[in-house]
Amino acid sequence: MKPPLETAQPTSEPLAALPAWHALEAHAASVRDAHMRDLFATDPDRFARLSFSLGPLLVDYSKNRLTPETLGLLMELAHARHVETARAAMFAGEAINTTENRAVMHVALRNRAARAMPVANVDVMPEVRAVRERLKDFSEKVRSGTWTGATGKPIRHIVNIGIGGSHLGPMMVAEALRDFWREDMMLAFVSNPDRAQLTDALSGLDPAATLFVVASKTFTTAETMANALAAREWLTTALGDGAVAKHFAAVSTNVAAAVQFGLNPDAVFPMWDWVGGRYSVWSAIGLPIILACGYECFDQLLAGGEAMDRHFETAPLDQNLPVILALIGIWYVNFFNMPAQAILPYDHRLRLLPFHLQQLDMESNGKSVTRDGAVVDVPTGPIIFGGGGSDSQHSFFQLLHQGPRVIPCDFIAALKGGDTASRDLLLSNAFAQTEALMMGRSGADIAAHRQFTGNRPSNTLLLDDVSPYTVGMLIALYEHKVFVQGLIWGVNSFDQWGVELGKELAKSLEPALRGDAAASTKGRDGSTVGLVNAYLKSKGKAS
Repeated sequence: MKPPLETAQPTSEPLAALPAWHALEAHAASVRDAHMRDLFATDPDRFARLSFSLGPLLVDYSKNRLTPETLGLLMELAHARHVETARAAMFAGEAINTTENRAVMHVALRNRAARAMPVANVDVMPEVRAVRERLKDFSEKVRSGTWTGATGKPIRHIVNIGIGGSHLGPMMVAEALRDFWREDMMLAFVSNPDRAQLTDALSGLDPAATLFVVASKTFTTAETMANALAAREWLTTALGDGAVAKHFAAVSTNVAAAVQFGLNPDAVFPMWDWVGGRYSVWSAIGLPIILACGYECFDQLLAGGEAMDRHFETAPLDQNLPVILALIGIWYVNFFNMPAQAILPYDHRLRLLPFHLQQLDMESNGKSVTRDGAVVDVPTGPIIFGGGGSDSQHSFFQLLHQGPRVIPCDFIAALKGGDTASRDLLLSNAFAQTEALMMGRSGADIAAHRQFTGNRPSNTLLLDDVSPYTVGMLIALYEHKVFVQGLIWGVNSFDQWGVELGKELAKSLEPALRGDAAASTKGRDGSTVGLVNAYLKSKGKAS
């Protein structure tokens, strides 16, 4: 086996001790009071120099509190943290997920070229292509009516059952591509063990025309399997136990458990341990998207992601969109103490993007320990929040414009979509908000409560339209941005140990909440015991 690339093992040098870091600290102090409106006034070419087009995507980062010197110093930091070598390590299939000793190869899922993509020196592309062909074949059978329900009816209702990356990613993409759905195909997503969500999803559906997709790598995920069992009961009550094989598909590595559940092996699609859940929409986890939109639509999603991969892999750092956006984020989190970022899509189809990016960013970089086990010496992942731009203007934009804490924003919009008049209104609002945040408003004749300081940063990402290709580019852009920020901070962006403790405690509490006489809350804190007893009392089983 070939030796790992240099930065598959991280530097142990503290980030804040780097000369590049000290240079940025000094520079931040010198430009802290500079106002963006002055930067624009003195540089008429600022937009041309601080915007970048890549195919159908334009990124304007000119409305940021930075100068060419800022960008140069940030690039020096990226070189000091060996971003280029670490990037190569990822594409080479090295085990850069060091805490789990795994490669990170979601880029292979959207590789459509003849290029080999190795993991532990074994090309994974033959297996990836084989799964794609199976997905294509299965989806075409369902969509054409060759694969029918147990009574012979064609499948026209798809209900995806998953949680985390098996839910947020495909749900976001499916909603983004709703204009591409087959007209007679309905698609719903269920993740919450609160039975109300499943009940709502099944309301009005015909069991004979419904297909459930169960997305669970192990086929043991508690929330997912609870919903899958409830869905199975709903189906078999109407159609009998023998109907399961015609009305369930799964994405899982545990084929035996899926078959025992009643599935046809031909409807079970694999996952790989070199794909994290929040990066899995490109895999068979995308099956509900394929069923609703068709395989060619999904292939174009992959193509958009692949285009961003090639750009990220080959472009020099100072011309590399994910790198530039990552470094701008570092600039605000670490040198301006701005701990949050708002994601603001000005397109209804992209309204779920902030929720997907919350998981992508905060699960990846919400870490306080570096890859080599040291406590981080600087703040890491920002708080990600947001919502549809139009609604948010009448909600939390007040805080964005006049709150004492400055929150950088990403505005995302499409140049085309719907009728021209509505697009005119939508984009006029989007562009005006970025202008207002940057320019502000002040004057002796303006009451204090009507004044805006301005100088509040934003990026604007413009897509030609909301299509499978552009959505693929957009998701991959943010994936690589998060990766670069993790490299700078020295954290492992590809594990999520922080979610494990809560799962373990929930599993140990569940017997007590069921009223199991043998279960005990002995040794737990008084608050938890009190909450358990309050629940048991509501069931008439108080201890």
